[in-house]
Amino acid sequence: MGQIPPIIAHPRMLDELRTLPRPVWLLFAGTFVNKFGTFVMPFLTLYLTKAGYSKAEAGFALGAYGVGHFGASAIGGYLADLIGRRKTITLSMLSASAAMLMLPLAGSICTITLAAFFAGLTAELYRPAASALLADLIKPENRITAFAAYRFSFNAGWALGPATAGFLAQYSYNWLFAGEAITCTLFGALAWFTLPKGVRSTADKASWSAALRVIAKDRGYKFLVSSYLAIGFIMFQMMTTVGVFVIQLGLSEADFGRLLSLNGLLIICLELPLVSVTRRLPTGFAIAGGYLLFSLSMVVQAFSHNFPMLIVAMILFTLGEMVAFPIASAYIANRAPADMRGRYMGLIGFVWSTSMILSPWTGLRLLEISPTLLWLTCAGAGLVAATMVFRVHQFPNPNDAD
Repeated sequence: MGQIPPIIAHPRMLDELRTLPRPVWLLFAGTFVNKFGTFVMPFLTLYLTKAGYSKAEAGFALGAYGVGHFGASAIGGYLADLIGRRKTITLSMLSASAAMLMLPLAGSICTITLAAFFAGLTAELYRPAASALLADLIKPENRITAFAAYRFSFNAGWALGPATAGFLAQYSYNWLFAGEAITCTLFGALAWFTLPKGVRSTADKASWSAALRVIAKDRGYKFLVSSYLAIGFIMFQMMTTVGVFVIQLGLSEADFGRLLSLNGLLIICLELPLVSVTRRLPTGFAIAGGYLLFSLSMVVQAFSHNFPMLIVAMILFTLGEMVAFPIASAYIANRAPADMRGRYMGLIGFVWSTSMILSPWTGLRLLEISPTLLWLTCAGAGLVAATMVFRVHQFPNPNDAD
C-alpha cells in the first residue's frame, strides 16, 4: 500500500534497461544534451562577482532565479497535466534559449535580477513534465531503475558540461550563455518531434486545488516533500556558494568545474550498480541514509583547506545523491494518480525552488561570516531531513483505496 517493495525476484537491472521503450531513451538523450549545456547557473555567482557586483547582490540575483523556478513549478506542473508533457517541454526549452541570450545583455543589477527570474522560470518549466512523462511510460516495479537511468543521462551531461564551462569561462563568459541557449534549443526540437504527449488530465481535474485535496491525504508524500526544503538548502550551496569558496581557497574556476564534473562522473560509474543494491532496502531507510551522507560531506567540507579534501567531500555528497534520489523519485511517481503526476512533481519543484530562493543569499551571508558555520549549518539541515523521511515507507498510499 503505497510503498516501494523490496526487490527480491526482480529481473537483472540490465534486462530492465533493455525493455525501456524508445521514447524513454529519447527523453534521456534530450536530458543529456540539455544538462551538458548547463553552463550558466553554476557560474552565475562568479560571473556577477567578477563583474563588480557584491556577494549580496549576486545572492539577490540568484534568489530571483529561484523565484522564477517557483513559478515554473506551478505553471509547469499545471501545463504538463493540461496540455501534455511534450508541449510543456518544448515551450520550456525554446523560451529558456531566449532567456540565456538575454542575461549577458543586462547592464544593471535590476535588469540582471529580472533576466535571472525569466531564466529560472523558463529553464525549469520542463522538469515536472519530464518526470511525469517518465512515470507515464514505465511500470511501477521498474521506476527505480528508470529514474536511476534518467539521473544517469542527467549526470552524463553534467559530468562533461561544467568542466567545459570552466574552461570557457577563463576566456569569456559569453560563451557560456551562447552554449546553453544552443543546447536548450536542441532539446526543445527533440521533444517536439520525437516525444509522446503522455497522460493528460481533464479540465475539471487539472487545477492545483484538485491536486492539493488529494495530496492532503498522503502523509508519506508530505513528509518526503517537506524534507526537500532542508536538503535543497544543501544542494543549492553546491550550485552557488561552493564556487566562491573554491576561489577563496586560492583555486580556479576550472577547479570548481572539475569538482562538479566529478559529481557527474561518479554517478555515471556507480549509480546504477548502487541502485541495484539500495532498491532492496526499505524506502525511508534508503532515503534517510542518503541524507546522512549529505551531512557527513558537509562536515568534511567545513574543514577543507585544499583540493583533495574538497574531493572527499564531493564523493560523500555524490554517494548521498545516488542513495536517496532515485528511490525518492520512484516513491513519488508511484503515489501520484496518473492524471496528477505533473502537479505531484510540480509540488516537489515548489519546495526545491523555495530552497533556491532562500539558499543563495543565506549561504553567501553565512560564508562571509564563516565558511565553517555555513557548512556545519548544511550538515544540520541534512540531519533534520533524515529524521523526516526514515519512516515514509510505513505510510499507506491513500490513493490505492480509491
